[in-house]
Amino acid sequence: MTITDNEHADLTTPYGSMRTYILRPADQTRRYPGVVLFSEIFQVTGPIHRTAALLAGHGFVVAVPEVFHELESQPGVVIPYDTAGADRGNRHKVAKELASYDADARAALDYLKTHPACTGRLGTVGICIGGHLAFRAAMNADVEAAVCFYATDIHKRSLAKGMNDNSLDRVKEIKGEIMMIWGRQDPHVPREGRRLVYDAMADANLNFTWHEFNGQHAFLRDEGHRYDPELAHLCYGMTVSLFRRRLGPEMAAVDKGSATAGASISTH
Repeated sequence: MTITDNEHADLTTPYGSMRTYILRPADQTRRYPGVVLFSEIFQVTGPIHRTAALLAGHGFVVAVPEVFHELESQPGVVIPYDTAGADRGNRHKVAKELASYDADARAALDYLKTHPACTGRLGTVGICIGGHLAFRAAMNADVEAAVCFYATDIHKRSLAKGMNDNSLDRVKEIKGEIMMIWGRQDPHVPREGRRLVYDAMADANLNFTWHEFNGQHAFLRDEGHRYDPELAHLCYGMTVSLFRRRLGPEMAAVDKGSATAGASISTH
């Protein structure tokens, strides 16, 4: 289906205004489930925008927040896919407060829930650091499904300032269905790290599926030498299937009011 991809909202969080991009089906006579997409450390790059567009085109309202909004000088900053950019993103990753990551997730979920185009059914998906953020966001009781692509730092407990996060300690708070997707050739999450995460999820008796492929870190990103188009296509299909099954179908539109609480909304 065709989409609208020129909207954003500046959401209020305890740590400052958070630019959040909204991509959704163009048909306004229907309402659709909502999905928060958490990016890599490079913020909302071309590949992330295209991932959001793909999901929106399959019938979801997708919100993409800028994960380092309080650490950059202005909204709209895209960190380059190069060594300096990776260094900058990794510095941000451990400079940001853990509570800020969680507040960002809650703000994006609340915004989507009341969005006029959304049914109120919610999921999360994320890539790299975003995989970890989607994992943590799934600890919110209203998240019914989550997909985590090669989620970094869960096994090391090293997200955020102080590098001592509690994601593994809180795993029992995840109540929805969660899909974990990994590349076996990813040096950021080695076999031992994946096993630690798997065991924690299994011990907590979560409703989850676990998928390991012969792929490198960033195999989903459609730029660079690590991109695997066939594997990306397969994983996108799995993601859409889970969200459709767990979040339900689109519905006829009804007047839900305007999703303006705590946000200023613009098109661009």
